[in-house]
Amino acid sequence: MEFLLLGMILIPLLGSALNGLILRSGSPTRTGTLASAAAGLSFIAAVALSWNYLTTGEIVTASFEWLRVGSLDLNWGFRFDAITVLMSLVVTGIGTLIHIFSVGYMDEEPTPYRFFAYLNLFLSAMLILVTGANLPVMFVGWEGVGLCSYLLIGYWYEDIKKADAGLKAFVINRIGDAGFLIGIFMLFQIFGTVDFESMKQIVDGSGTLNVRWLQFAAFFLFVGAMGKSAQIPLFTWLPDAMAGPTPVSALIHAATMVTAGVYLLARMGFLFQVSPDVSHFVATIGCATALFAASIATAQRDIKKILAYSTVSQLGFMFVALGVGAYSVALFHVMTHAFFKALLFLAAGTIIHGLHGEQDVCKMGGLRKHFPVTFITTTIAVAAICGLPPLSGFFSKDAIVFAALTGPYGSPYLWAGLSLASLLTAFYMSRFYFLVFFGEYRGDAHPHEGGWAMKFPLLDLAIGSAVVGFLGMPHGLHLLPNYLDQLLVPTVPGWEESHAFLTEIQSMGVAVAVACLGIGIAAFFYLPSPARSEKAAGKLLAIDTILKNKYWVDELYEVLFVAPFRFLSGIAARFIDPRVIDAAVLFPSRLARAGGTLLTFIQSGSAQFYLWIMLTGGLLVLWQALKGLIV
Repeated sequence: MEFLLLGMILIPLLGSALNGLILRSGSPTRTGTLASAAAGLSFIAAVALSWNYLTTGEIVTASFEWLRVGSLDLNWGFRFDAITVLMSLVVTGIGTLIHIFSVGYMDEEPTPYRFFAYLNLFLSAMLILVTGANLPVMFVGWEGVGLCSYLLIGYWYEDIKKADAGLKAFVINRIGDAGFLIGIFMLFQIFGTVDFESMKQIVDGSGTLNVRWLQFAAFFLFVGAMGKSAQIPLFTWLPDAMAGPTPVSALIHAATMVTAGVYLLARMGFLFQVSPDVSHFVATIGCATALFAASIATAQRDIKKILAYSTVSQLGFMFVALGVGAYSVALFHVMTHAFFKALLFLAAGTIIHGLHGEQDVCKMGGLRKHFPVTFITTTIAVAAICGLPPLSGFFSKDAIVFAALTGPYGSPYLWAGLSLASLLTAFYMSRFYFLVFFGEYRGDAHPHEGGWAMKFPLLDLAIGSAVVGFLGMPHGLHLLPNYLDQLLVPTVPGWEESHAFLTEIQSMGVAVAVACLGIGIAAFFYLPSPARSEKAAGKLLAIDTILKNKYWVDELYEVLFVAPFRFLSGIAARFIDPRVIDAAVLFPSRLARAGGTLLTFIQSGSAQFYLWIMLTGGLLVLWQALKGLIV
């Protein structure tokens, strides 16, 4: 089993090396097939490991000596337990479908080997992240997905805007990563170890730990999660990540990078359980992010930007679940969201590909006739994210809303905030759906749907979006066991629902009513004709302007951080660097050069000059001798 665990991680890495360093084929089919095969083999290994865990309960580990410094004894360790079952199946399964879709999507790329090498590397890094047995190994995978996101977002680096988007993602994530590192250092000082199981045992068995320092460490871990999972204020990189090819957006938003922060907090749930103040902060930031991003999505026209802000908002839902102590519910939504968000992005990619690059939803319309498979599968995905029964989002998203009310750190305010965010979600997703597929076609390109390499992943993801919710059936329905809770019990802290003014069934009824209201509002404004919405936007011009400009957050960051930093950097480049740093560094070489110049002058090779030196020196010696005799 250890061989399977290592193979699951290393096979995509081998595929990346073959495509990017050795074969470097110009054929998208050849390179894409190799990359997809590597991802598929990794998925098969994940299935085998998961089956072994589910049938025997065996936790597979692999460990190698890595670093011994003072009291730090660190192993390069991997661990396949309950939470890894969920994450590895999501990462490899959905990742494989995205690889297959990319074969058709990238069919005209001149350097497909580079794209598929990055994609395989991304998969391998994410698997290191979710299988790491300690924080430093997880951090290696954490940085790996950060590097791959930079490479993939800026894949079309000849376009300066796309290159800048990749750089922006890289820089903002480094801010979060600095917090993550501080958290790791603090935890080592507190526990003397950074191994997950060892830290958990110490927390469970010790009553003498300094809670204040634990809360500081938990806060800094959350800072890392804020960067990777795009929470306020470190969320601005994720919408700009749409600059990369659409399969990249699907991989980043659905199965890999953005879920890393959620996974970190769930894995460290034992720490956040004893850090209630930080947990409250996590829930508050998550709720604010869910509302903030959902409101921005209501006014966007770029099809990928709508989905990007949707991802930011849905991640906010997950962090609310983590903050109120419902860790298994957060992971449940990670799974369901991965299916329907990957489906939405791949559907958007099919439309963009079929419209020759058009991304403005206001220039679409009536596409259900031209994209029948995309239309049917997108219908399922939109219904799922809106929370309509019996699709997956109905179970997971509504479970989070209920947990926000009844969780250990829940409150009616969080419940109300997420209910409003759910209303906005149903509205902007229905707006997207009606503008793209209904009415008359408003564009110039000739629409056409892609081949089966692109349709097959859509159909698979649609099936998943429809059925995976039954794995986490809410307790209040009493229809099926909650298999996901049963799976995750050994790994993440459990939680008990507190008394609230709504039962679980009542809360789900309210959530469905809210979703239907959001869909109805969108249908009223967009289904007959977009003209009605334009009139409404004209009457609410100030609000519409604010939302279209995304609250000017990027401009605010430009004024507060980027411009001052650029100004100080200019001063350093013009004055401090050349006149202070360069002067100090170059002083020894300049001194040596001056000495060498002097020696060169003396060693001229001229006999007359040497005789003159000898005569001058002799006269000086004679003068000193005579001077001594006179005295």
